[in-house]
Amino acid sequence: MADNAKVEKAPKTSWFEGLKSEFGKIVWPAKEPLAKQTAAVIAVSVVLGLVITILDTFIQYGIDFLVNL
Repeated sequence: MADNAKVEKAPKTSWFEGLKSEFGKIVWPAKEPLAKQTAAVIAVSVVLGLVITILDTFIQYGIDFLVNL
């Protein structure tokens, strides 16, 4: 079964020190790739929104046509 060996725990520090050390490990992206990726996300979102709007409009006209038969 399981070993009954004692496991050493890390010394307790304040949560703020742990937070600071974790923030130090973050690798922030450079401005240029970040700007390109942001523009791509916005462009895809706008295009997808337009596609959904067009599909919704055609479906609505189709349903209205079928209901009025």
